[in-house]
Amino acid sequence: MRRIIAAINMTLDGNFDHTSVNPDEEVHHHYEELLNSGDAVLYGRITYQLMEFWPGLIKNPSGNKALDEFALSIDRITKIVFSNTLQPEDIWWRNSRLAKQGLREEIMELKSTLPSSNGNGNKDILIGSPSLIAAALNLNLIDEFQLCVHPVIAGKGMSLFKSIDGRINLKLLKTKSFGSGAVIFYYGPENE
Repeated sequence: MRRIIAAINMTLDGNFDHTSVNPDEEVHHHYEELLNSGDAVLYGRITYQLMEFWPGLIKNPSGNKALDEFALSIDRITKIVFSNTLQPEDIWWRNSRLAKQGLREEIMELKSTLPSSNGNGNKDILIGSPSLIAAALNLNLIDEFQLCVHPVIAGKGMSLFKSIDGRINLKLLKTKSFGSGAVIFYYGPENE
């Protein structure tokens, strides 16, 4: 069965606002590889709408190899959007659709039925929105949590973990360091 991987960039003080960090080429390459390992990425409405930058790079490449390759990877992957306000006509990006059911139900269906693009049925399902990551953590649905911490103190902003219902114990699986000083902490559920 496919794994559910939650991945997000954030500052040392826990701010996940995309304007608080500046991922470099190395970090973009990491996320390109992560997208290529998945069959689908789940977004909330806000994150989905913030992603409108990337399709423009498909039509007009920037010349920055890391950005242009990331744009191709994010364009290819299936995107499932959770929203109470968007309508089907608001979904403008190719390979995108609105979620048809609740988060738990959508994830369980994807884990068991999503056809794999590589034919072996084992590509991952990614979660890339703060609200969905918190909701999936509360539902105990995340198999791996990738927290990319950038060497920035924002001093303000919203915390990824403010909506967590209670204590969640994780175990550190590994780390990955980048030349910029960013570090990805890979965590899994403690009970496995």
